[in-house]
Amino acid sequence: MTEAADRFLDRLRALGPRVALIDAATGIETSFADLAGATDQARHKLAAAGIGPGAVVKLDGEAAAGTLALLLALQSLGAVTALDTSTVAAERADKAALAGAGWRLAPEDGHHPQALTPSGDAPAPLVAALTAADRAGLILFSSGTTGRPKAMLHDLDRLTDSYIAGDPRTKSVRLLLFLMFDHIGGINTIFSSLAQGTTLVLPAARTPDGVAAAIAAHRVGVLPASPTFLNLMLMSGVAARHDLSCLRMITYGTEPMPDGLLALLRARLPRARLLQTFGTSETGIVSTVSKASDSLLMRFDDDAVEHRVVDGELWLRSRRRILGYLNHSMDAFTDDGWFRTGDLVEEAGDGFLKVKGRAKEIINVGGEKVFPAEVEGVLMASGLVADCKVFGQPNAITGQSVWAEIVPAGNDGGADLVKAVKAHARGRLDAFKVPVRVKVVADIPYSARFKKLIAREAS
Repeated sequence: MTEAADRFLDRLRALGPRVALIDAATGIETSFADLAGATDQARHKLAAAGIGPGAVVKLDGEAAAGTLALLLALQSLGAVTALDTSTVAAERADKAALAGAGWRLAPEDGHHPQALTPSGDAPAPLVAALTAADRAGLILFSSGTTGRPKAMLHDLDRLTDSYIAGDPRTKSVRLLLFLMFDHIGGINTIFSSLAQGTTLVLPAARTPDGVAAAIAAHRVGVLPASPTFLNLMLMSGVAARHDLSCLRMITYGTEPMPDGLLALLRARLPRARLLQTFGTSETGIVSTVSKASDSLLMRFDDDAVEHRVVDGELWLRSRRRILGYLNHSMDAFTDDGWFRTGDLVEEAGDGFLKVKGRAKEIINVGGEKVFPAEVEGVLMASGLVADCKVFGQPNAITGQSVWAEIVPAGNDGGADLVKAVKAHARGRLDAFKVPVRVKVVADIPYSARFKKLIAREAS
């Protein structure tokens, strides 16, 4: 067993009978002691199948008591675990090849170990170096929305050690596990919550009603989610159907939060503090402090992370950074370890920052920069728009122009609505930021991780 895995399991055993997990679909509760015991059983099963130090194992499926026990068991064996929540066979197979997996644990087979033929004749150099150091690894994949996913190797022992640095909470807290198991945000939520003695509530469905029902039934106090999903909750009216008064904190990240949406959340859920989070798959999640619940200004408060702003772009240097990519160059990192995040920020003094948006999503109108989130925030604040997506389209004169897709807040979706939305924007934005075309749509497309997708084909 790796020393780090032993330390983490000791923390679980010390928390004993306290509830670690609640499955909202079944109502089954798993204590910390039960989770540690299930990990011990899984370790014996995996070891008997021949899985040991340096084995690359692809673990498929959503977070649950069984999959968490398997992940902890694989860590204790010194294996490298590649996580995947995809249900598409071709995606699963591609990620197994990218990871060089020699084993697969799939939910449809009861997570019984299945041997695979790994790609290549030898383990990747990064995996071999990690194994030589007697440490366990974790492979996460990028979303792959603009090409083949990047396979990123983390030192799992280093990650788990960072979560048990402090003492567990003395007061019981319940947190809904919304972020995906194979996402750095989900991993951060799981390990930090378990280390702190927080109870994780697993929703029956990752839908507005499924999440709201789990919050109400199990008196969840903390909800981490993306701005897109939080807006879907507002649009669906779940607050009128479920008692969400127990919520004391909502954390949001993974994409920019429009100002208008933040104001709506503050008005609809006044008892909940709103905290902006930040992180990348490459550098891990950074501890942050928001200036106020109604402010998009945040400050980093993390001894493991340094930051600097270079030409408006946020750079991070983190002790929780990846060891490297298995299938990509490290050109996003400088020689001295700084990661260029691709996020453009505005410095506001006293260490506070405001995330303006991704550099690759900026709309360039005749040399002027337009951040989609700023325009979306203005449209959302109009009261006329329930959801929207702002994006750039080619323009022969200015290079690009600003377009918007909107979902009406009411039943009116005709020309008068479009005129009113444009008039609202003209009164609050510079002329070059005002959408030249506003298209009424039934919905805004988003990814499986509830982030807005690049706009649909223009028409």
